[in-house]
Amino acid sequence: MNAKGTAYKYGDNVDTDVIIPARYLAIQDKEELAEHCMEDIDSEFVKKIKKGDIMVAGRNFGCGSSREHAPLVIKVSGISCVIAETFARIFYRNAINIGLPIIECKEASQRIDDKDEVEIDFDSGMIYNKTKNEEYKGQPFPEFMQGIIKAEGLVNYINEKA
Repeated sequence: MNAKGTAYKYGDNVDTDVIIPARYLAIQDKEELAEHCMEDIDSEFVKKIKKGDIMVAGRNFGCGSSREHAPLVIKVSGISCVIAETFARIFYRNAINIGLPIIECKEASQRIDDKDEVEIDFDSGMIYNKTKNEEYKGQPFPEFMQGIIKAEGLVNYINEKA
């Protein structure tokens, strides 16, 4: 399983209120909700990304409230993976639950720049910065987590196993 796309980089402590502002949480349609992803930190985010692109951030990505909306809008917006130095634990769990691949890797978080072309091999945890011709070793997903992501989320994974 791989991801490949252009990197869009953000800093430390990107919280769930920035990922999806609370004023939009009443929107029921996930596609419409995703139109507001990152809008308070990057008003052009949803206009510039393409399906498969990759989000890169610093420390403590997804801190703040425990809303599942945050990883959902990132995934629905077209982002194929989020790389960060560290993730808030509840965001990490919510991302896996909805099938959004995320990888912790300090070196990639620090070395990848905005607009770099990046490829990720989820089986090995390797992250390749094609722009800089560099590679970084992230944490590979355990097999069961890869199954959850391939199934597009925990509910689908459980239903497939039933």
